[in-house]
Amino acid sequence: MPHDELNWTPPPADPDQPAQVRRILRLFRPYRGRLALVGLLVAASSLVTVASPFMLREVLDDAIPHGRTGLLSLLALGMIAAAVVNSVFGVLQTLISTTVGQRVMHDLRTAVYGRLQSMPLAFFTRTRTGEVQSRIANDIGGMQATVTSTATSLVSNLTSVIATIIAMVALDWRLTVVSLLLLPLFVWISRRVGDERKRITAKRQHQMAAMAAMVTESLSVSGILLGRTMGRSASMTQAFSAESERLVALEVRTNMAGRWRMSTIGIVMAAMPALIYWAAGIALQTGGPGISLGTLVAFVSLQQGLFRPTVSLLSTGVQMQTSLALFQRIFEYLDLPVDITEPEEPVRLESIRGEVRFENVSFSYDPPTAALSGIDLHVPPGGSLAVVGPTGSGKSTLSYLVPRLYDVTGGRVLLDGVDVRDLDFDTLSRAVGVVSQETYLFHASVADNLRFAKPDATDKEIRAAAEAAQIHDYIAGLPEGYDTLVGERGYRFSGGEKQRLAIARTILRDPPVLILDEATSALDTHTEHAVQQAIDALSAGRTTITIAHRLSTVRHADQIVVLDRGRITERGTHQELLADDGHYAALVRRDTHLTAKV
Repeated sequence: MPHDELNWTPPPADPDQPAQVRRILRLFRPYRGRLALVGLLVAASSLVTVASPFMLREVLDDAIPHGRTGLLSLLALGMIAAAVVNSVFGVLQTLISTTVGQRVMHDLRTAVYGRLQSMPLAFFTRTRTGEVQSRIANDIGGMQATVTSTATSLVSNLTSVIATIIAMVALDWRLTVVSLLLLPLFVWISRRVGDERKRITAKRQHQMAAMAAMVTESLSVSGILLGRTMGRSASMTQAFSAESERLVALEVRTNMAGRWRMSTIGIVMAAMPALIYWAAGIALQTGGPGISLGTLVAFVSLQQGLFRPTVSLLSTGVQMQTSLALFQRIFEYLDLPVDITEPEEPVRLESIRGEVRFENVSFSYDPPTAALSGIDLHVPPGGSLAVVGPTGSGKSTLSYLVPRLYDVTGGRVLLDGVDVRDLDFDTLSRAVGVVSQETYLFHASVADNLRFAKPDATDKEIRAAAEAAQIHDYIAGLPEGYDTLVGERGYRFSGGEKQRLAIARTILRDPPVLILDEATSALDTHTEHAVQQAIDALSAGRTTITIAHRLSTVRHADQIVVLDRGRITERGTHQELLADDGHYAALVRRDTHLTAKV
């Protein structure tokens, strides 16, 4: 939704900025050998650069006035060689620094992605997908200049400035003092500009994240369908335009922040040669010590050479301050606490029987309100449990606890007698398969979507899984068969076809424990029958926990429990619960009535 981004207040900056800088520097630690080589190239390049003005002084003060042709030729060749060597050093320096920078970018992207992969499901239920994408794409992408060139530029320009100042002092210390009088003022101005740009950059990245979220939501297949069927396409375009306008304003502010102040530095630095000539002329007229023409020209050459790295150094400082806002956003994700972690000494089960037990389990999304309370259940290996109840009773929450999508807040969930929190992640992922109402398919071929469950699956295994899920004949009838692209989120397939693909994928995974979370609730009766046949094939010989909306799918379960407000109110077989004439019997009568009306 549109929002007044220009009035957005960024989060407070990290008060321990030096610690943040040290953390950034640690990113480069694995590449310190290559960075040391860059430092040597920079130092050598700086020495070669400052050597040219000294050769120029000798040309003007000695070689030309005294007609020393040999010396003149030698000095000229030396100046040409210095330029060639400097260029070669510059290319090598750029190659190494860019490679290091891109490796650091890769490390950051991978670290953020890995951290997000380990976040609990709750994180993604409260975070917009576009915001996550923006952190990885826009924020890390915005740091590219910093990590690929800024660090090298800092070292290069700093070395050049130091070497140039030393050379200037060697030529004439008095002119050097005149040249450096305004340097503290320039540093103060650049820091003020950097602080201003850092604040604006934080706002800009927040706005870019908002736009990324809008694009992700509104230009997905679901978003397009909703917008067009609701007649909101034009208004959504207007909303996006408003967001883009805010970004335009922030981009302009970012680029213009401190521009006049930095221009003032440029004007003063450009006027410095005139000041040097004036100072030299005054010294001669007042009878002070004279300065040779060669020394004067060489000094001005050095002074002009000092202008570029000094301004670049100040600009680099501004860029680094700006980048701190981006690093801070990335570090926020890297510092997110991971609630669900693998134990230090995890238990690995080589053979999994599939016994599931809930012992006095409770769970809360929000501590004051319990989603589940006092849950005691036992499902023997190969047994079936059905969980029914009204919407919001905690059915899906119960199913999330077995594969550790959430961790219990009280009690234990056991798999083959071992607390699932003590199992290694590989054992848990092998043990538990989930088929939910929301089937997710990647924008890839049918075969690739199935192989996501088992990357080394053969074509024969894929076909067998599809046949068991009763979807093979349909796939074989497609023009490209198993190579057919399913489209974004599988929108080229119907709901029933997607469910059967999901079932085939789970069959390929072959988990001993199966969670069916309302897998047929969104399907019509005819499609539900076909999918139910596939589910029956999938469930055979497995421990099955079914979260049911339509009670017709669970009447043959070994055990049925009724949840209400997070507590078990009834349990038994279908016939036993009908005989009790309680809540379950009322639900069955409701279902029978609705089916009759249809």
